[in-house]
Amino acid sequence: MELKLIKNEQQYQEYLEWVDSMFDKKVPPDSPEGKKLEVALFLIKEYEDIHYRIPLPDPIDVIKLKMKEKGIKNKDLTGRLGSKGYVSMILNRRKPLTLKTAKWFHKELNIPAEVFFS
Repeated sequence: MELKLIKNEQQYQEYLEWVDSMFDKKVPPDSPEGKKLEVALFLIKEYEDIHYRIPLPDPIDVIKLKMKEKGIKNKDLTGRLGSKGYVSMILNRRKPLTLKTAKWFHKELNIPAEVFFS
């Protein structure tokens, strides 16, 4: 297979089929075919990033999920973010996230900054 930029869905499908066949053959990664496979996977990823974008999750949903994972309750955020009412209004989408609160959630809950740009 000659490797080149994937420009349409038909080429994309051909690359996927070729990659599947290479995986079935269990091509060693350090072989010439393995290196070709690595380039093909990169080209597939590039095509998918452009044509099959995965939207970022809702920031409030991510905050609530992280809070649940870490066992943090709304009341645990009072004092650090503001009053009980302020925290409640943010988590119920009645108040927008400010840059300051987004930075706090990013730092304290390890939420990627990109999530807050959606």
